[in-house]
Amino acid sequence: MSKKINAKEFRVESESKVRLGKWPTLAEPFYQSQEDYQSILKSQIKELSSLQQVQYASNQFALLLIFQAMDAAGKDGAIQHVMSGINPQGCQVFSFKQPSSEELEHDFLWRTTKCLPERGRIGIFNRSYYEEVLVVRVHPELLQKQGLANTGDLKNLWKGRYRSIVDQEAHLYRNGTRIIKFFLHLSKDEQKKRLLARIDEPDKNWKFDPNDINERRRWDDYMKAYGDCLEATSSEEAPWYVIPADDKKNARLIISQIILDTMNKLGMAYPKVSAAQMEELKAIRGQL
Repeated sequence: MSKKINAKEFRVESESKVRLGKWPTLAEPFYQSQEDYQSILKSQIKELSSLQQVQYASNQFALLLIFQAMDAAGKDGAIQHVMSGINPQGCQVFSFKQPSSEELEHDFLWRTTKCLPERGRIGIFNRSYYEEVLVVRVHPELLQKQGLANTGDLKNLWKGRYRSIVDQEAHLYRNGTRIIKFFLHLSKDEQKKRLLARIDEPDKNWKFDPNDINERRRWDDYMKAYGDCLEATSSEEAPWYVIPADDKKNARLIISQIILDTMNKLGMAYPKVSAAQMEELKAIRGQL
């Protein structure tokens, strides 16, 4: 029998210290075979589809899923597999890359705020506003394009951005948006294997980006940036989950279960029909 997934094992508690070197990139499998994996995922997808229907009908909560990771950690695959049973009408996926010239003329939260999900819908950010305290922190020269008045005190700049993010997420929570943030924690050795596969396997050549190698050279800088970010921005309202990502299948099952746990805690239900509305429906039924 497969082991039950306990989301708390992967959650970054508010105000806790985060040293990613101590967090595992590989966990004991929650499936016993390929068939078992498919069975568990299929069951999770079915439950998620049902919960999405209730979410859409009740129209009380929005759900925002944020995925962050190093290159080749499996964000795209996780989104594809976990959300495969979702009704496209109730879900939107946004992938944020380098900001445009228009986006650079606004504050760093502007471009993602425009894409937040409405009540009753699920929004997915494949990368997000967190890039501004991750990639930009590792490459502070990017700040030169943002037209900021004072970039000399970087330590306080990052603290200010953390504070802006936490305040924004708390505001969204108060207004009905539930946020789940996933950091897919990949080992450097596993990343090497996956990058080599993108070179050696013809059907994966299109995935390879030479810039991935340049970013890989800054691995320690990124781990420090991610650790500080998770430590500063994981909250009760918008928690971070560190997902061991060396096993893609296991990661997908963990992510799916965390989403299910969060949605089930919302206590959603289909809207109730009043007595008058029920009588009207009966009358219409008679006409049919």
